[in-house]
Amino acid sequence: MLSKTTYFHSYINFRNRPSSYTNYSFFIRITHLAHSMQVSIIHHKPILVVPARVTPCGTKNLSEIDDQGSARFQVPVLMFYKYNSSMLGKDPAMIIKNGLSKTLVFYYPLAGRIIEGPNRKLMVNCNGEGVLFVEADANVELEKLGESIKPPCPYLDLLLHNVPGSDGIIGCPLLLVQVTRFSCGGFAIGIRFNHTMMDAYGLNMFLNALSELIQGASTPSILPVWQRDLLSARSSPCITCTHHEFDEQIESKIAWESMEDKLIQQAFFFGNKEMEAIKNQVSPNCGSTKFELLTAFIWKCRTIALSLHPEEIVHLTYIVNIRGKTLKFEFPPGYYGNAIVTPATVSKAGLLCSNPLTYAVELVKKLKNHVNEEYIRSLSNLMVIKGRPELTKSWNFIVSDIRSAGFDEFDFGWGKPIFGGVPNAISHMSFVVPVKNDKGEKGILIAISLPPLAMKKFQQVIYNMTFKNVEGVNIISKM
Repeated sequence: MLSKTTYFHSYINFRNRPSSYTNYSFFIRITHLAHSMQVSIIHHKPILVVPARVTPCGTKNLSEIDDQGSARFQVPVLMFYKYNSSMLGKDPAMIIKNGLSKTLVFYYPLAGRIIEGPNRKLMVNCNGEGVLFVEADANVELEKLGESIKPPCPYLDLLLHNVPGSDGIIGCPLLLVQVTRFSCGGFAIGIRFNHTMMDAYGLNMFLNALSELIQGASTPSILPVWQRDLLSARSSPCITCTHHEFDEQIESKIAWESMEDKLIQQAFFFGNKEMEAIKNQVSPNCGSTKFELLTAFIWKCRTIALSLHPEEIVHLTYIVNIRGKTLKFEFPPGYYGNAIVTPATVSKAGLLCSNPLTYAVELVKKLKNHVNEEYIRSLSNLMVIKGRPELTKSWNFIVSDIRSAGFDEFDFGWGKPIFGGVPNAISHMSFVVPVKNDKGEKGILIAISLPPLAMKKFQQVIYNMTFKNVEGVNIISKM
């Protein structure tokens, strides 16, 4: 998705056009102009990286939580590393590639392929076929990209090349990894992972193991554990809770889907001053967390910007990590499967827009109380009974907090990344990432997707409600 001021040109030199990525015999040169700067990247021939030694074969079932309809997509992650003189002469692409081969010995299901059984049930065929690896070279210094490495990153398609035939769920590589070397000696790691296999926490475990093995360990400090049966449905499934996250109004769904190919993105930075300005809009005894407060604020502003009929029902879906909760589920330390649920709250648009912010905050706070053992069991059973539905698209806003995923922490020998996280919003789903702004202030960055007119109104609403009281607010518009 590129803005009108961003230009994209692709030149492909084929000998024979391949039917799949496995028999490539060509190279790709992509030229990308953004913010009056030309960036050329050469992508080398993609390869499959297999485990360094023979691993077990067979088929493993995914859990019902892995197998949610809305988990059937691939999630991009970008991490950027500065040049480090202590690593002079060492090739990050070769080091990452060799590290992947070692790590897949322990995480061997990730080298397999997803297959689908009866009732759309997903399984992984542990055949050791491998993960997809792309090596690339850019003609620009990393520092020249400036703040554009942060969401929404306009270089995503260059730094995470979509190899033809690789972006599906069934029968496709479960990981795509690209290492792009910049002319200064810095580099970027792009990762695209199949969400049905793991969540952000699971990817964190995998990347920790990769970092440890690259730096000399013989085994990961935490060994991976499968045990997906922990989140399986009951033998006689039944739905026992309310699940607004799957409520669907057909007309509202169609209205949103008609906008999806017209969306633009902007990212908004919220530091201490911005959060204090938002906090001043709720009652003193509200007692919300920073994430609950920000989520409620964005939801309200977004709904105002969409200019919906007051009687229209709007949804907020809040992704909750159930690890470490006071529940009967006991996840072993090495469990890397999905352990996330998606409770939703609803409101009439008119009530959300006209009431004080406290109204929205209270609705968000109730979501946490909704997540208990029975809700999780009910959700697992719903997947089986209703054929694994997707989350509603009826004026739904989905928020995922990945501040604790640690994508800005992984050290592969060059130190910690200068930025790490999900690089953009995905349709009506936004990700909360930790960043420092151009002044070095710590805060939260969230990218939002909206149609152009709604985005213009959103920016004005959010400014009027908060930013006009804060000097130097950082609003980033790139896509």
